Amino acid sequence: MAIMLIYMEKVGYQDHESASFVSFRFLGVLLFAFPLGLIIKGRKLKPIFYLSSILTPSAAFVILEAIDHQIDWLLYTSLFLWGISFTGIQISALPYILRNAKPATHTEAITLSYSTWSVAGIVSGTLIFGLKNINPDLFDEKLILQIISGLSFLCAVTIFNIKKEEIVPPIVKKRTNLNEFDWYIIIKALVPTLIIAVGAGLTIPFIGLFFFKIHGLDSDQFAILSALATAIVFGVVLFVPIIKEKLGYKKAIPLTQIVAIASLITLAFTEIIDTWFAVYLAMAMYLVRQPLMNMAGPMTSDLVMKYVGEKNQEMMSALTAAVWSGSWFISSIIFQILRQFGLQYVYVFLITAGLYLFGVLMYYILILDYEKKIKNSL
Repeated sequence: MAIMLIYMEKVGYQDHESASFVSFRFLGVLLFAFPLGLIIKGRKLKPIFYLSSILTPSAAFVILEAIDHQIDWLLYTSLFLWGISFTGIQISALPYILRNAKPATHTEAITLSYSTWSVAGIVSGTLIFGLKNINPDLFDEKLILQIISGLSFLCAVTIFNIKKEEIVPPIVKKRTNLNEFDWYIIIKALVPTLIIAVGAGLTIPFIGLFFFKIHGLDSDQFAILSALATAIVFGVVLFVPIIKEKLGYKKAIPLTQIVAIASLITLAFTEIIDTWFAVYLAMAMYLVRQPLMNMAGPMTSDLVMKYVGEKNQEMMSALTAAVWSGSWFISSIIFQILRQFGLQYVYVFLITAGLYLFGVLMYYILILDYEKKIKNSL
C-alpha cells in the first residue's frame, strides 16, 4: 500500500484520484466490521484466518492489473474486496490473542503481534529497494508488488499449520442481542480512537506521495526509508511492556505521542523550508515519528480491552477496526477535496497534528477513569 500510490502516480493518476480509490478499501472494512464483530462472538476464529490468507493476496493481484490497465470500476471493486478480506485478520487477531494467551502475558502477546507487522514492513521495504537497484528497468513497481503479493500466499501455509487447539468462550446470549453489550463504556473507549483515526487518515496513507512529490523520493528510496523506520519501530515496540511497567499508562502514552506530534509538525514544515537539508530533516522527523507513534498502539489496545471488559472485547475489536476504516474513508475523501482545491501538504499534516493532540487528551481522560475504576475495584 505504501508504494502503490507512487505506482498509481506514475501510471497517470493524480493524488486526489488515488485518494478516491483508496477510500473504497476503507469502505469495505467499515461495512463489514460490525457484522463480523457479531459473527465471531462464541465462534472459532481460525476459519476467518484461512479465508483472509488466500483472498487478501488474490485481491492484491487484481488491484495491480486494474491500475496497470486503468480499469476504474475494477480498481474500486478490488480495493473494496481487499478491505473486506483484510478485515478478517485485522479484527480477529486481538480477540484470538486475548482468548488463547495467558492473562499475565497479554501485553507481551499484543506487542509481538504489532511487531510481526513491523518485520513484514522491514522485509518488504528492503525487498523493494533491493530489486529496484538490481535492475530498475525489469523490476518496476508493478512487478515488485506482484512478487510481494505472491509471497503473501505463504501466510496460508503458516495459518493452516497452527495445530494449537483454539479456546472458544461459551456464548451466553444470542449474537444479535445488542443489549448484551455495555454501549456507554464501548463508545467512551472509542472516542479517542475516532479522533486520532480521522487525523491519521489524512496523513499515513499519503506519506509516500508527500515524499515523492515534495522531496523527489522514488518508490525504492521511500521503501528503504520506510523499512528503516519500521526496523526502529520493531526495536522500540518490543520494549513497550517494560516502558508500561516503569511509567504506567498515564505517562507512557501521552509522552510518546506528544513527541511524535512535534515530529509530524516539523515534517510538515519541510514542504515550505526552501533549503537543501529540508529532505534530510523530513526523513529524520519521519524516523522519529514512526516509532513513537507506534509505541502507543499495544498500550492503548491493552488499556481499551481491559477498560471495556471481557464480554465487550470482540465487539470493541470490530468497532475499533470500523472506526479506523470509517475515519480513513472520510479522511481520504477530505484529502481528495483539499488537494483538488490546491491545499498544500503542510496544512493537511497540521490538521492531523491538531486532531492527534485532541485525541491524546481524550486518552489521558480515559486512563484517569480506568485508574479510578481499578482503585474502586470496579
